Formats: sequence, C-alpha cells, structure tokens
Amino acid sequence: MLIDGDQILTAGGVMSWTDLCLRLVERLRGAEVMTQTARFLLVDMSGREQRYYSMFSPCINHSDAVILDVRRWLQDTEARDISLGTLASRAGLERRSLLRRFRKTTGMTTCEYGQRLRVSKACELLQLSALTVEQIAWETGCGDPGTFRKIFARFIGLTPGECRQRFRIAF
Repeated sequence: MLIDGDQILTAGGVMSWTDLCLRLVERLRGAEVMTQTARFLLVDMSGREQRYYSMFSPCINHSDAVILDVRRWLQDTEARDISLGTLASRAGLERRSLLRRFRKTTGMTTCEYGQRLRVSKACELLQLSALTVEQIAWETGCGDPGTFRKIFARFIGLTPGECRQRFRIAF
C-alpha cells in the first residue's frame, strides 16, 4: 500500500518498499526512468490492488446507541434480513430517520453495510470451504449467484473464483 501525500510518502506491507522507491524515482527522474527501473527489477507496474487484502471491519467509534444496536444485530444475523422496515422497527425509528442516522454514523447506507458484511463472510467461505460459488451466494444470503458475483467484484475487485484461487487455504 502506498500513500502519496505530496510532501510525505508512506508505504505499508511487506513489498511496498518497491512501490515507494519507484514513486521516488518517478518524482526525481521521471516516468520513463521509473518504467525502465521497474522493468530492470522485474516489477509489475500495473499496480497492486489493496482491496483484495482488506477485510470489512466497521469502526464503531460513535455514540449513537440506536445505530450501534442495529449494526450489532446486522452482524449477529449476518445481514440476512436487511429490509428497511425490519431495521427501522428494530431501531424504533421512522425509515428516513434510520437511513439518515445510519449514513451519518457509518458513511454508508444500510444496504451497502449489509452487502459488505455478506461479502466479508463470502471471502471467509471461499478461503476456508469447498462450497461452490452458488452455494456461498445462498449461504451468505445473497441469493442469486449472478448478483452475488457483481456485488463481490465491486467490493473486492476480483470475481469469487479469482478470490478463491488467490487466497484459498488448503484443507
């Protein structure tokens, strides 16, 4: 991971030093020299996607107890029933109030939050189980495998099959 803040460059991850050094070469000597250096070092400059490695771990540093309760319930139930009516009822709020407070507190909609929870669970199942992608779609509450694949790719940047190939833990 490389964070370029103009005056400050930082990198994190085992091999991120290569990205950091190449960025410095680019700044000091230009894009052509950076490209030649990358080729000489046999470094793929197509960019490494960081979202493959990130897991959804929502921050709960806020004081809205109602939204905390809704979030905990979504996590406990693995976002199986994410209908706005059910969530609003659970929170004791009107639908619009729940949506507004949830977005203000989490930075995302209830739907996106539920999708992220499901995709996180799907990543775990892809790595640790022999279930098919279709079975995982049903197991995580996504239902339709086609829709599941689209949602998964949007958040992770890989198809479920690519994710399994890359991160599967032998069992």
